[in-house]
Order: sequence, then structure tokens, then C-alpha cells
Amino acid sequence: MKRSSTGGLVYSTESGRMCPACRNPLAQCLCKQAAKPAPAGDGVARVSRETKGRGGKCVTVVKGLALDADALAVLGKQLRAACGSGGTTKDGVIEVQGDHCERILDALQKHGHRAKRAGG
Repeated sequence: MKRSSTGGLVYSTESGRMCPACRNPLAQCLCKQAAKPAPAGDGVARVSRETKGRGGKCVTVVKGLALDADALAVLGKQLRAACGSGGTTKDGVIEVQGDHCERILDALQKHGHRAKRAGG
């Protein structure tokens, strides 16, 4: 019989599911809070246009925002709505389909972020 190094209590009839790392109930788990590193950035959002690896399609990319993942997702949704376009938020980068650099710069400045154009 092989034992797992992270084995332990995963469910309790008293408190429900348990976190195997900190052995607290999932509602009180401290692992996810401790695992979130502070985002790195100089406070200036850099807005650029990319086409590499996208089959020739143009994408506007926003990098360098010092926001956590949840706040970045909300801002990404607001930017996509302002442009009337689709896109995604992943790995600390907001991608908006199409060439919307000027609209995104204006929207970021309205939301109180310092933003500048990067690339050509």
C-alpha cells in the first residue's frame, strides 16, 4: 500500500470537506490566501497591439497593471465592454480582440490608471 505525502483527513462529518494542506475546513482554509503573491508592476499599464501566433488576427494587449486576479478580470470585462469586443484575461495580461489601443488608453485613464502606448 502506497501512502501519499499529502495524505490526511479530507472530509469530516462535523465540518465537511477539509483542506489537506492546512487541515482546516475549506471555508476557513488559509492556503489560497497565503499563495497569492503580490502583483509586480511599476503602476504603468502598457497597451500594445500584437498579431504573433494568432493567425494574422490583431489583439490589443494590456500589461503591467499591479492588480490581483479578481480586479484584473473585472477591469478586463469593463475594457471589453467599452470596445464592444471579446477577449480574455490570463496570466496578468488583458487581451481584447481587435485594434482598440486608443479606446483602451482612454478607458484606463478614466478608471484612474496610468497608461501609455507600447510598441509601434
